Amino acid sequence: MDNLPVALTIALGAIAPAISIGIIGKAGLESIGRNPEAASKIQAAMVLVAAFAEAIAIYALVVALIIKFVA
Repeated sequence: MDNLPVALTIALGAIAPAISIGIIGKAGLESIGRNPEAASKIQAAMVLVAAFAEAIAIYALVVALIIKFVA
C-alpha cells in the first residue's frame, strides 16, 4: 500500500500528456494535409508543443519520486 499514491500520481500525470500529444499529432497532420507547403513550419510548432506537453509527464514523475522517497 506504500506504492499506491506513487502509482496513482504517475498514472494520472501521464494520461493528460498522452492525450494531448495525440491531439497535437492529429491536428498537425490535418493541417499538413490541408496545406502541404507549410509542412516544415507546422512540424516545428508541433514538435515544440509536444515537448511542452511531455514536460508535464516529467513533472508528474518528479512529484511521484518526491512522494516515494521524501513523504
